[in-house]
Amino acid sequence: MGLLHHLLSRTISPPSKSHHLLFIQFSHQFSTSFLITKTPKKFKKKRKKKESPRTKLVQTEPNLIPHFESILTRDAHFRFLTKTKEYLSKQPQQILRLDDAGKLHQPLGFPRGRKVLKSILRHPLILQTYRHSDNKIWVGFTDFMDQLLLTESEIANRLERQRVDVVRKLLMMSANKRIPLSKIYHNRLLFGIPEEFRDRVVKYPDYFRVVVEEDGKRILELVDWDSSLAVSALEREFLVDEDKVKRAFKFPVKHGKLLELDFEDEQKLNLLNTLPLVSPYSDGSKLDLWTLEAEKYRLGVVHEFLSLTLEKRAYIHNIVEFKEEFSLTKHTYQMLLKQARTFYLAGTEMNWCVFLKDGYGGDGELVDKDPQVVFNERLYEYADMQELESR
Repeated sequence: MGLLHHLLSRTISPPSKSHHLLFIQFSHQFSTSFLITKTPKKFKKKRKKKESPRTKLVQTEPNLIPHFESILTRDAHFRFLTKTKEYLSKQPQQILRLDDAGKLHQPLGFPRGRKVLKSILRHPLILQTYRHSDNKIWVGFTDFMDQLLLTESEIANRLERQRVDVVRKLLMMSANKRIPLSKIYHNRLLFGIPEEFRDRVVKYPDYFRVVVEEDGKRILELVDWDSSLAVSALEREFLVDEDKVKRAFKFPVKHGKLLELDFEDEQKLNLLNTLPLVSPYSDGSKLDLWTLEAEKYRLGVVHEFLSLTLEKRAYIHNIVEFKEEFSLTKHTYQMLLKQARTFYLAGTEMNWCVFLKDGYGGDGELVDKDPQVVFNERLYEYADMQELESR
């Protein structure tokens, strides 16, 4: 019995320190690095990288309309021309030192890190460089461009009264019938409003009043409400083609499949939501934000806003700038995307442009071209020429 106790005590006794060190030395002689503990990259399922809203197109086939998308391509092509024309026109003597121009990539619209001279030389009929008496190179308009600018000024003077009515309509649509003058100035090219409009408003005291707030901001206020102007383009169209206006917006009425409605019956049912229209000249700020009536109001406002523009289109930044005045929400993009019968959204998700489809023919040309649009198109033609064509 004593022997058995001795043997058991030896087998269950804890390992000595020397035994432990021996085990560690023994285990270190063998590597376990060959064992695969993680899935190799080549066997991992690759996740498709999500496209950035900066580059992701709003439209895809078969919904993409090439002639609308090509207009944005034209915008990009002439961005330097458009921005430089605006910037130079406001400079003393309409000239700018080339060294200074090279630092103004954003105001002049040329890519950062590129030589501005390269962009200037693309438009020899419009822009020229010359060495001044100070031995510095300067940029200015050509004599030919000076003549074109005189023509543009004549157009602005001739159409001034029409532009005044456009501003009056914008004020009549806005909440509290007031808009900061800076917002109208920033978007003036959209409506053909001349550069010096801020100074011209004093000529129309019966229509406008300029109020200077405590922070120095100048606000343009409506003085007189004109009922004859408070008629939207949709309302005028309704008198001519009632069915067309009924189809302009789509507000589906939810119904069960058991009703088994055909296409015509479904359209008639949807009309219960579509009509009546809500005038963009009503006070949308008093509407409950998420009601159908409020959405119809916002769609009407955007429709009327676009109808007042020269090219029946506007970029996201143009619309967002008037967000407060027109009681728009952050869901404007999704709202317009649902109304494909009337609006077309081109470009990318981050920088989209909305077109009023009825403003364009099937060939992508504007149905009614404002004289300023005709001038712009002619300017673009000259800008791409290296020399004047002989007649």
